[in-house]
Amino acid sequence: MPDDLTPLWISLKTAIAATCFAFLLGIGVARWMMTYRGRARGVIDGVLTLPLVLPPTVVGFFLLLLFGKNSPVGQFLDQLGISIIFTWAATVIAATIVAFPLMYKTTLGAFEQVDQTLLSSARTLGATEWRIFWQVLLPLAYPGVLAGTILAFARALGEFGATLMVGGSIPGVTQTIPIAIFFAAEAGRMGVALAWVLLMVAISLVVIVGINYGDGGRSPLRMRPNPLIVRWFNWVFFGGRNHSGTEDTERRDTSHSIHPFTHSPIHPTELRVKITKQIPGFQLRVKFRTDEQPLGLLGASGSGKSMTLRCIAGLETPSTGKIVLNGRVLFDAEKAINVPSRDRKVGLVFQNYALFPHLTVAQNIAFGMQQIPKPQRVPEVMRYLAMMHLEGLGDRYPHQLSGGQQQRVALARALAIQPDILLLDEPLSALDAYLRSQVERLLIEVLEQYRGVTLFITHKLEEAYRICHSLMVLNGGEIAAEGTREDIFEHPPTFQVARVTECKNFSAAVPIGETHVEATDWGCKLEVIDPVPPDASFVGIRAHHILFLRGTRLSNTFPSWLAMISETQHRVTLYLKLHSPPESAQDYHLQAEVYREKWELMCDRPFPWNVRLDPVRLIVMTR
Repeated sequence: MPDDLTPLWISLKTAIAATCFAFLLGIGVARWMMTYRGRARGVIDGVLTLPLVLPPTVVGFFLLLLFGKNSPVGQFLDQLGISIIFTWAATVIAATIVAFPLMYKTTLGAFEQVDQTLLSSARTLGATEWRIFWQVLLPLAYPGVLAGTILAFARALGEFGATLMVGGSIPGVTQTIPIAIFFAAEAGRMGVALAWVLLMVAISLVVIVGINYGDGGRSPLRMRPNPLIVRWFNWVFFGGRNHSGTEDTERRDTSHSIHPFTHSPIHPTELRVKITKQIPGFQLRVKFRTDEQPLGLLGASGSGKSMTLRCIAGLETPSTGKIVLNGRVLFDAEKAINVPSRDRKVGLVFQNYALFPHLTVAQNIAFGMQQIPKPQRVPEVMRYLAMMHLEGLGDRYPHQLSGGQQQRVALARALAIQPDILLLDEPLSALDAYLRSQVERLLIEVLEQYRGVTLFITHKLEEAYRICHSLMVLNGGEIAAEGTREDIFEHPPTFQVARVTECKNFSAAVPIGETHVEATDWGCKLEVIDPVPPDASFVGIRAHHILFLRGTRLSNTFPSWLAMISETQHRVTLYLKLHSPPESAQDYHLQAEVYREKWELMCDRPFPWNVRLDPVRLIVMTR
């Protein structure tokens, strides 16, 4: 056994001090690098991680050049009566330099694994970047931060080369365990060296076990925070009060509550948007105006729907243009106005809900209630729980809820900030048919009471038709059509708009008269009701508008044969070929949809079947 245990205490206090410095520097630099997107990012990252790959003696040599008495820094410190080289401070500096890259890279990786949607959600709820860091980012990334801290401690504890060069081997001052091992072995005291080695191995095993227990293989998205974190958030959100949501909300005193659907009466409820933004593949260029009637945004994936919402919410910055909400300018490129997302009073419901996984349902709803005094937050949260039929679920975590319950929590959280505008980004897409129907009915009920602007993104026409009074169709970043839901559905102006609104039957068309076109793909001439525009290039009809007749006296009636069918529990889709029998199941012209009852009545009829393409229902479109 060693006669003197001072190397152990020097090593421990050096490693602890170096870990503290590496912890603070690593977290700060990792947070900055997480958001930095400049061209020098790769170079900066390389410099920060360089001590991880350089030999420790090289690091020690650079420290000698930096702090030596002949260097500018050394001379300045000497004038102050401070000496760094061959002191314990030099040992700490050397250990910090070599431990920092492990702390930095591990923390940066942990930060980058946190879903960025959660940070965006916190911004729309009014949180500052500092609050987001402490209450969202750090709690979610803490397993990785803890692992980085332990790795940094282990690296600092085992540092040898750089420490020896700048700190020397002064017994009782700078002689750490690795240096003691080196000199004991060099002096032939192999037993002493072995004892120090076994001690280092034991400490290293403790570090490895600490990493495993610190992370535990848990995903941050499903973790339940420890009691200290729970108490911290309860104090932040509720002043330590209970928020389980099990109390009878009707007996609570809500006389001081703020109604969730009020807005400033000074200006009319109105959103005006005129922006452009370059997106990979195309340029977003939208200009529209809407009021408190819900506006549905339709379009194929990548058409610019979500980007439009993110620009309104302040999560993305347009290249040019202006956004005005209820008379308040949120963005004006010419005047360099860009109100931060946290100050826009925008309630954004994300497609994946973006609930904070480390917070309870009640804490999620209360996250944006910073302007409400803490004593009033509990009754406010209770009211939103009751409004969304979530009574008794206040203390549950998101992963303990069904998809429909999570969606209702996300909606309650967005409404709880009393937003001037509610942005719904495909809020029903992740739900099954039953839950979708339930949440959709609740959403319609809520929007009937809400008096702010509402934008609703969906790729399902039926959802938009039931929820929204007006529709806007985006295609390739530009507005292809806008108007009432009836106009968009009955009279889509272009082929792209008709396809987005779920029309399934199209044919290239050639105008042959004021009210007639030739459907070249269907091999027939068709009469239409409205005058045919000279640039018409397509004709279409919706699947449920195709009629089956006994006779052929009416116009636009043609013989057809069945190529194949596709069935659901309620409807049957018939794939029909006009004029002649099909040669294969894929040889068809039209898709017709009929209810199962009608199908059972007509399925035994002999072919050909007479189908009519009603002139009133035909849609003539441009490209």
